Amino acid sequence: MASSAIIPTSSFLVDKKDVGFSAFCSQPSKRRVSKKIVSVMAPQQSERKPSTTGAVKTGMTMTEKIFARASEKTQLVPGDNVWVNVDILMTHDVCGPGSIGIFKKEFGQNAKVWDREKVVIIPDHYIFTTDERANRNVDILRDFCNEQNIKYFYDIKDLGNFKANPDYKGVCHVALAQEGHCRPGEVLLGTDSHTCTAGAFGQFATGIGNTDAGFVLGTGKLLLKVPPTLRFVMDGEMPDYLLAKDLILQIIGEISVAGATYKAMEFVGSTVESLTMEERMTLCNMVVEAGGKNGIVPADSTTYKYLEDKTSLPYEPVYSDGQARYLQEYRFDISKLEPLVAKPHSPDNRALARECKDVKIDRVYIGSCTGGKTEDFMAAAKVFLASGKKVKVPTFLVPATQKVWMDVYSLPVPGSGGKTCSQIFEEAGCDTPASPSCGACLGGPRDTYARMNEAQASYAVSDIVCVSTTNRNFPGRMGHKEGQIYLASPYTAAASALTGFVTDPREFLQ
Repeated sequence: MASSAIIPTSSFLVDKKDVGFSAFCSQPSKRRVSKKIVSVMAPQQSERKPSTTGAVKTGMTMTEKIFARASEKTQLVPGDNVWVNVDILMTHDVCGPGSIGIFKKEFGQNAKVWDREKVVIIPDHYIFTTDERANRNVDILRDFCNEQNIKYFYDIKDLGNFKANPDYKGVCHVALAQEGHCRPGEVLLGTDSHTCTAGAFGQFATGIGNTDAGFVLGTGKLLLKVPPTLRFVMDGEMPDYLLAKDLILQIIGEISVAGATYKAMEFVGSTVESLTMEERMTLCNMVVEAGGKNGIVPADSTTYKYLEDKTSLPYEPVYSDGQARYLQEYRFDISKLEPLVAKPHSPDNRALARECKDVKIDRVYIGSCTGGKTEDFMAAAKVFLASGKKVKVPTFLVPATQKVWMDVYSLPVPGSGGKTCSQIFEEAGCDTPASPSCGACLGGPRDTYARMNEAQASYAVSDIVCVSTTNRNFPGRMGHKEGQIYLASPYTAAASALTGFVTDPREFLQ
């Protein structure tokens, strides 16, 4: 359907309103609201005596509170620029060498990092390749970590057998969580745009550039602007054919890829509270696809239970005040939502999966920081198990980390009679799960596993069509510039693999 990219939202979007700044706005349009907000964010130039003002404090959001604590301030408002103390800096093989080069240039060849235990270096992007420059990048990381005695360097030396590298983890955003580097209330910065994934733990997490990372390596600080916050309230029982990927695709489709530019996206409501940590990570992972500075979920018992065996360091959660001011609030009734996809070539090109049932595909990809976690593979296996059929197109499986890979081969799938994901995938005719890494999510060298290099013999080049659990579907993102990528949940990806067309998973789950 030509109009399927724009879905009527009245059944999902219960309410959308401007909150907190209404007293300053005479016009209801978003554009005028935005202009007014900028003007009221500026601090007052003239001081008034305490006797006339009293000790009045304005409520703060979670993100504002984390900034205040990290900058040693008692009160902050959106638009304030503050020097923030960084708890964790993460970098990887793509941006690490550049960050290291800037650090050495600006602080000196013999300079030491500000804290060797707060720097986490994770090779994960271009790993299983014969590309010499990609391999050199990992060598640069290794030399730097040896020189600086970095405590958390997850190295890989034997590219022929990832299991021979006990320190190697895989995708940085999943590894950060699994290895206990994500903690409520903290500031985590990384040289990767999807660092926002860690906001699922109730912390401020965002991506930064190499220059900023080089500065943080030397000082442990960074000058940041406090972002205003958008609040997303999701209530209603989550249907058993939906996953968090559907929720974030709905939101991005609602506000567009620029709708949250330099804004915090705070997720609350009964639906969010019911999500597992891995599903919350999926939700926060794609806020950057809406332009968001960070995504954040309030920490709760689910968070604390996940962290029990992950970290022994103390942490202090923060929560938004009841009087906190939000730039805008969106409300969704998730019980009415249907499985979604994002059609080429933008994450906000939202459509119902069932409306794309005539779109023929030639491959399926399940992996990445967004859709390559243990629960993502469990979800895909559930669909394959329910169908009892074999896939009709090549189906590539790339576990995010070594731990996820082990789970795929060891954890029984509920209702399967003890079968593991790997056994179900084999019976369904999928490719053997690959070595854990970012894989083809961002293209990479030409020999990257599952990269979209060219169409199969029976297809024209313009017909390279992939349903993927990844996060971006821009031209060339997974390889060939004419490839077409449909972003989807693991449920929808698995269902599509079984039919050879974009498929609503309810065909197999109901």
